[in-house]
Amino acid sequence: MKKWIVCLTVLLSLMFMTGMVSAAEEKSLMVADFNAGMKPNNIGGDFGAWDKDPTDFSQGCVESFDPTVKHGNTGFSMKIDYDVDSPNPAYNGFWMFLNGLDARPYDTVAFWVKGDKDVGFTTVFKVEIKNSKKEVGKFYATGVTTEWQRIALPIKDFKGIADFSNMTELVIVFEDRIASNKQGVIFIDDVQFTKEQPEAAAKK
Repeated sequence: MKKWIVCLTVLLSLMFMTGMVSAAEEKSLMVADFNAGMKPNNIGGDFGAWDKDPTDFSQGCVESFDPTVKHGNTGFSMKIDYDVDSPNPAYNGFWMFLNGLDARPYDTVAFWVKGDKDVGFTTVFKVEIKNSKKEVGKFYATGVTTEWQRIALPIKDFKGIADFSNMTELVIVFEDRIASNKQGVIFIDDVQFTKEQPEAAAKK
């Protein structure tokens, strides 16, 4: 009888510890830290730059891994060199596949961002997330500076999406009508889906 009680206690303890680990893991999912300096991202998704019109050479966007400008002491950041200074309607940006990510355990899309002080940069750009039903949620990231800062966007504020169980893509969009600087460079790093209080997200 005592052995049975001991075994049950051990089993319950293991289940409790496993539950704690699972809960801790659910608080943050690193989608892309770019530390490998190569594709894919941390969840197996491809990514790259995109253009509204690849045949219009007066506008464009190019992505590259940068080993000198990064959040943290190791790895790379993603450098995004954009140009929407065109006589034609212009927008472009950076896309990343989310490979069916279930975003329901999380409440925030977060990443680190900074602008290039020498080249210039926009202080505002659009962030989109998409699901398998082709629903698109949009939110504007603002206040970009020359220093690394964490942008935390509440998922509930991405209007246009009803189902967060199968997310397919995250997109950064530079728009000629919105960009504070129509040509420049921004760096992004440590893209995550996180579970955090709305108050904490607003302060970070």
